[in-house]
Amino acid sequence: MTGPGRMLVVNAGSSSVKLRVLDGQDRLLASRDLNTAAGQAPDDKELAGFLSEAGALDAVGHRVVHGGNLFSKPVLLDPTVFERLESLADLAPLHQATALAAARNLGQHLPGVPAVACFDTAFHASLPAAAAVYALPLDLRKRFGIRRFGFHGLSHSYASRRCAELLGRPLEKLRIVTCHLGSGASLAAVAAGRSVDTTMGFTPLEGLVMATRSGSIDPGLLLWLADRRGISASDLLEILERRSGLLGLCGKSDMREVLAAARTGDSDAKLALDAYVHRLRASIASMAAAMNGLDALVFTGGVGENSMEVRRITADGLAFLGVRIEPTANESTGDRDISQTGASVRTVIVAAREDLEIAREVRLVLSGEGAGGPASEHF
Repeated sequence: MTGPGRMLVVNAGSSSVKLRVLDGQDRLLASRDLNTAAGQAPDDKELAGFLSEAGALDAVGHRVVHGGNLFSKPVLLDPTVFERLESLADLAPLHQATALAAARNLGQHLPGVPAVACFDTAFHASLPAAAAVYALPLDLRKRFGIRRFGFHGLSHSYASRRCAELLGRPLEKLRIVTCHLGSGASLAAVAAGRSVDTTMGFTPLEGLVMATRSGSIDPGLLLWLADRRGISASDLLEILERRSGLLGLCGKSDMREVLAAARTGDSDAKLALDAYVHRLRASIASMAAAMNGLDALVFTGGVGENSMEVRRITADGLAFLGVRIEPTANESTGDRDISQTGASVRTVIVAAREDLEIAREVRLVLSGEGAGGPASEHF
């Protein structure tokens, strides 16, 4: 695909901004991670220092977590787009403000260089109505644009295409469950290259147990805490976003620490691990059901790529689906197929490369093949 020769890819998280410079063949030329405060751009001096070392740039691609109902494809950033994206900040409070602050700051440093916003929600714009809808009154859904958006779309899109490449099979012929397991975690059911179900919803809180996020819980519980115990909405958000998940269950948010503690007999850590894997297995089976079967299971993200123990425990409970992994392959490194010979479902590990997916989308926009637009209708 033709496009800019040197591209800066900006991946803003909740506490850091990852900067990667790629050439036209996606070779990594420069890399730096800058720490940030929540909702803030990286330190201007650090950013300027990196840009002076990075050399001339032809384009910038920004990961933006939430495109809402406004954007279902990547889009060139301009003042109107910024304004619309800022209106969505409360839907992804850990990420959206940081991404937009970084984009504005970089725009000042790189005037005239085209910048493209690439959305984590866009890959899931293809969700069928039955998977996207919440069973709420129509007037609420229409008035507020309420639907399941899904997240980690850049990672799920890349992982599914890379899986097909590793297996030497056409993506259009595969039913894949991609497992993005990191501090945030979600699954996607990818049928013929399109997302048909996912675990995150209107916000990144729904779904799996995560490092500090609760995942799915009974909404009646939240109403009870608010009405009967007087916990405010802002305090509930703090609890759900930053004090729950693995951290809430055992006081540790890093899966490596959870696993180490569980091995020593720590009962809280064991419960946290069991709850994490219980929800993960059940959700993988749910994603497979959405596609009427499963051809491949992909592990990606920090935990998915690096924890052979989480992969093993998860796979052990999915034998009924045809998932069987080979122990020695599970312990090796790099993108690879770790399935046992003859397993009907192939299990694959893929390094998360959101930077490559962002670069791909930037090239599509700048070549005129892809452009932003409204997401699918409010259900």
